[in-house]
Amino acid sequence: MNTFKRITTLLFAFVLFFNFSPLIAGDGTELYLGRWALHFDGGMGWLEVRQEDGYLDADLLWVGGSVTPVANVYIANGKLIVTRTSTSALGNNDGKKRVHTITMTLELEGKGDHLIGKMTRPDKNGVGAEINYVHANRIPPVPPAPSLDQVKYGKPVTLLGDDLTGWRLLEPDRVNGWKVEKGVLINNPEQKEGEPHIHYGNLRTDAEFEDFNLKLSVNVPEGSNSGIYLRGIYEVQVMDSYGKKLDSHNMGALYSRITPSENAEKKAGKWQKMDITLCDRHLTVILNGKKIVDNQPIEGVTGGAITSDEFKPGPIYLQGDHGNVSYKDIVLTPIIR
Repeated sequence: MNTFKRITTLLFAFVLFFNFSPLIAGDGTELYLGRWALHFDGGMGWLEVRQEDGYLDADLLWVGGSVTPVANVYIANGKLIVTRTSTSALGNNDGKKRVHTITMTLELEGKGDHLIGKMTRPDKNGVGAEINYVHANRIPPVPPAPSLDQVKYGKPVTLLGDDLTGWRLLEPDRVNGWKVEKGVLINNPEQKEGEPHIHYGNLRTDAEFEDFNLKLSVNVPEGSNSGIYLRGIYEVQVMDSYGKKLDSHNMGALYSRITPSENAEKKAGKWQKMDITLCDRHLTVILNGKKIVDNQPIEGVTGGAITSDEFKPGPIYLQGDHGNVSYKDIVLTPIIR
């Protein structure tokens, strides 16, 4: 065997060891198994660590975006090490493009139901890294599905009037693209050609809620995108997905977590009715009269959550930084405990 083949074989064995090395009794693995709510300096996240056939596997929500499988998860020196890779195309001086891969690393350690650690993201130029400190809390198991026909409701609350009273920007330093006209809440995040990108704000209620039923109508233009955040942590997707295959990013989905059972969305530009119930960390979504999410368990927050704590009251917030969208007839009915 020549030198190149010997080195290649050793590297391959090294990768196999860290990706697929079996768990050993007493190695501390049990300390990290389960679901974890992550709180970073710059946002919220979620991690699930599983033991499958004697090996470790995990899924991760890295502040924003979707829940995705990790590249690696292993325990070293008592720490849980989780890595995630991202790729981007870079141009060379000769005009050719190449793929550049960055590996981000999450390190956690602790005892019981609380972990602390850091997230490291190397700079693209290979010099230096961004470090975000993180703490994690174990998420209790999701309870059994509630009997929704036994739930008691309070007095309905109309959330939208003749103006933006009762609402404010989630990010006070951003530009407000929202307004109310004739009882319709309109978002127009207009960008001006040739000028710097304008960062528009998301809109939240002043009031905060626990569990509830939320009814509203929404109109999404062609190619547009928004979202309805329940308690500021769970995003029910709003987008023009008419005619697309079922996916956890389509209209009415719990973003990247729960795929609708059927396509019930209308064509772009038409008013659509949504009936959403959040109860005991279970979600029901009725879109245009069809039940597309039926009392399904929610395993953790979605990207863009304002907190990783699933047990505190929070606002309704509407995503306003993606595209044009209109809402009307927004009525929330709280669930009484």
